[in-house]
Amino acid sequence: MLCLLLLTTAGTAQVKTGKGKAISIPFEASRWDTTKQHAEFLTYKNVKAMKIVRGKNGSNQVILKDFSFTNGTIEFDTQPVDGSRPSFMSVYFRQQSPGESEIVYLRTRPDESQQRNDGIQYAPILHGINMWDTYGQFQASAPIRNDDWNHFKLVISGLQMKVYLNNMERTVLQIPRLEGESHAGTIAFDGPAYFANLTVKPNETEGLSPEEGADLTNHDIDYIRRWDVSASQFLENGRELIIKDLPTDTTKWKPILAERRGLINLTRMFGGVENRYGGVQDKNRYVWLKTTIHSSKEQIARIQLGFSDEVYVFINRGLLYVDKNQYPQPIRKYPDGRLDIANSAFDVPLKAGDNELIIGVSNYFYGWGIVARMQNMDGITVLQQ
Repeated sequence: MLCLLLLTTAGTAQVKTGKGKAISIPFEASRWDTTKQHAEFLTYKNVKAMKIVRGKNGSNQVILKDFSFTNGTIEFDTQPVDGSRPSFMSVYFRQQSPGESEIVYLRTRPDESQQRNDGIQYAPILHGINMWDTYGQFQASAPIRNDDWNHFKLVISGLQMKVYLNNMERTVLQIPRLEGESHAGTIAFDGPAYFANLTVKPNETEGLSPEEGADLTNHDIDYIRRWDVSASQFLENGRELIIKDLPTDTTKWKPILAERRGLINLTRMFGGVENRYGGVQDKNRYVWLKTTIHSSKEQIARIQLGFSDEVYVFINRGLLYVDKNQYPQPIRKYPDGRLDIANSAFDVPLKAGDNELIIGVSNYFYGWGIVARMQNMDGITVLQQ
């Protein structure tokens, strides 16, 4: 039988096992910072628990004090406060600040017997922006229990993560590359939910590689992966970009390279606009992106464009295409307002020789950026990374 040694330091129980030290972190008021989000510490279903009821401050967090996590396993139990209402239950990790973190969260619904693809999601938080609408590929269905504990296990190793929920034999999420910019930090929670039985196993990663996993789009030369980008400017709410707004000879440019899946991530470079549910913004931000498409002949080419949130496309200084992907407005694009290569596709008239493609991109809600892909490259050359 494995012998267990129990040590207590600063209110944290460390259980020494054959696999290393498992740190049991109690849900006691002294261990948690509740200045941004109210929480109750109580006994629930015979265990010490924390109850968060989301108030008027929105998705602020209860933060674990004096703790730093880099790699390992995080396990805990959570249950909705009221399973009859839709809600979010969130865990943050590697959190340097509420604005720089990683997050995994459940979207609960009253009827969890229905199949849906947005039960659970991972997203980075960059410059204060939850990037859920930019990384829609990191969501999945989840076996959520509304009236009982849900057992979470997060296995985090370098750039990769596996997430288990209620079934420890099968992952609900497998993240090939964590996209946050903080690589170590504390843990935090948000509700409305109960949380209990928090255990952290530092450096216990179950053999998960710390190197990023494969990006299956890397071999696809049809993506436009290198652009020049202007400085960001403000755009009055409700105003659209027109020809007279186009960049001039004095516009300063710098290169921007695509991330995985061809993403031009403007939030990472410029920040963005936070949750608009709290009030309409007076101004949005926009930038210009430009590239050159060389065509061996005059032809009509087709481009696929994923975007968030508004795009104004010009070819050879002529307005070609305008579109909006505004969540939660009815105008939002498939899939449900997320940035995705399936958002749109349209024809581009190309002359023989060089063609200047300029896209104005405006931020309306949370993350912003584009993914651009030519449908084929017959007689076409674009500058790559």
